[in-house]
Amino acid sequence: MSTSPSLLAHKTWRTLEPYHSMIYFSPVATAAYEAIGVPARVAYFASRAAAMGAVSAEVVVATFFNFRPSLVHAGIPAVWDVASPEAILSARLDGADRQLREILGEATISSPEMVEAAELARSATEVCRPEGRPLFAGHLSLAWPAEPHLVLWHAATLLREYRGDGHIAALLAEGFDAVEALVSHGAAGDNLVPMPILKLTRGWTDEEWDAGRERLISRGWLTRNDELTDLGQAARQRVEDLTDARSVAPYAHLGEQGSDRLRSLVRPFSKALVGSGMFAAVPDGLA
Repeated sequence: MSTSPSLLAHKTWRTLEPYHSMIYFSPVATAAYEAIGVPARVAYFASRAAAMGAVSAEVVVATFFNFRPSLVHAGIPAVWDVASPEAILSARLDGADRQLREILGEATISSPEMVEAAELARSATEVCRPEGRPLFAGHLSLAWPAEPHLVLWHAATLLREYRGDGHIAALLAEGFDAVEALVSHGAAGDNLVPMPILKLTRGWTDEEWDAGRERLISRGWLTRNDELTDLGQAARQRVEDLTDARSVAPYAHLGEQGSDRLRSLVRPFSKALVGSGMFAAVPDGLA
């Protein structure tokens, strides 16, 4: 029995996500940013936004969506006077390289499985269009790395930002604001990043968080026990379904067999990264 395109997109994203997202929790990457003068508290915003150039804080607020604007303004655009986007991107790639080598080991880094995974993931990105997807478009403009483990990481980054831009559009279409999206996401459970870390790192005050909860409760989407109601679950499911539906292109390009093969190749890499424990720690820059 064949897998639906939307489910294929969702499953493949879940498998690839840790391979990309480790960069936000990597102490090696944090050290690389600090070495060029970018403090940890700013590095997340600067390193992810740098692909779009020396953009304003407002652009970062818009494209990152769920962070308190004051948290972004604290570092953007001042960081561009400390280090250029090109320097920050170089430090980011260096951090990814060294962190992946440290956790996966040289044998895995140079394995045939890594080479095949990189080729499949890169192929998947070739049909992704930039229209309406600003963070994806910024990363699409970057040169491809040479080594397979970094090709895979860059491809995973492109696929993640492609999906993420579509996810923000789906949240807005369903009527979620930034805080409501975070609260409902936490209530839905099954998250790579634990809810306490999401709450701590997004910068919203307790009052703002509670106000978001109240808006969801008044809408009939959340209970007082922070559980999604049937209406809330349906709303979140519509968001996920639309996100998946707008993310099928790269995996339809690979086909079910190619997507299944990509997942089987990347799964051990992602498990090793999750197993390292880095995702359980709050990044210093966002605490």
